Amino acid sequence: MARYTHGHHESVLRSHNTRDISNSAEYLRPHLGPSTRLLDIGAGPGTITVDFARVVGRVMATEIDDGALSLSRALAESRGLTNIDFSIADVHALSFADAAFDVVHAHQVLQHVGDPVQALREMRRVTAPGGVVAARDADYAGFIWFPLLPELDRWLELYSAAARANGGEPDAGRRLLSWARQAGFDDFTATASTWCYATPEERDWWGGMWADRIVESALARQLVSEELATGADLRAISDAWKRWADAEDGWYLVPHGEILCRVAA
Repeated sequence: MARYTHGHHESVLRSHNTRDISNSAEYLRPHLGPSTRLLDIGAGPGTITVDFARVVGRVMATEIDDGALSLSRALAESRGLTNIDFSIADVHALSFADAAFDVVHAHQVLQHVGDPVQALREMRRVTAPGGVVAARDADYAGFIWFPLLPELDRWLELYSAAARANGGEPDAGRRLLSWARQAGFDDFTATASTWCYATPEERDWWGGMWADRIVESALARQLVSEELATGADLRAISDAWKRWADAEDGWYLVPHGEILCRVAA
């Protein structure tokens, strides 16, 4: 089984807590309605999950262990939402019955799993005829930024090496269509969308988040323990993120692949 590269440090959750339907699942919105039964795989801190719960009939939120699942459970409770259920689940072998959901969704999940094709097969199995399987993943090799700082090139090299050492695929976005075809889907729509950070406020948030994350998160510990980088290397990268954030002409683009797969009626 693949290991989750990011972990759940505050600097990671600072990023994940900003996600909702509008910035992370807009391609799925036309398929959501008040009677929809939705399975949200890899719910994380639950911000997308609770947004789904406001527009669909019922949501099942899953995570790989109780510690991770407690984050989305706590958010749902704080919002007073009663139409969300929670389950520990492995996407490679879901415990749910066949055809149990109308929509099965995974955001930034397939890049972290050991067998994304098997994951998509399982997602299809638990989707009712006429329903949809939806996945969206970043594509790290497609990240582009300005100013061009060599330390950020090194950051990308290190992140990609760590993700692959954990059994994942950091360039998942470009592979979603291929994985869906291998999983047996023959009715799908492949699209893309981006996150872009260019205002002073956006740069301060994105650059500051990564400046902390590269020295404090599970990724940082892995890079040092596996001797991919030293603490000094990571501090230099952190300083570069701060310089990028301070640059008046700083700009950053994060591309995502999206796949919407229809299950035959």
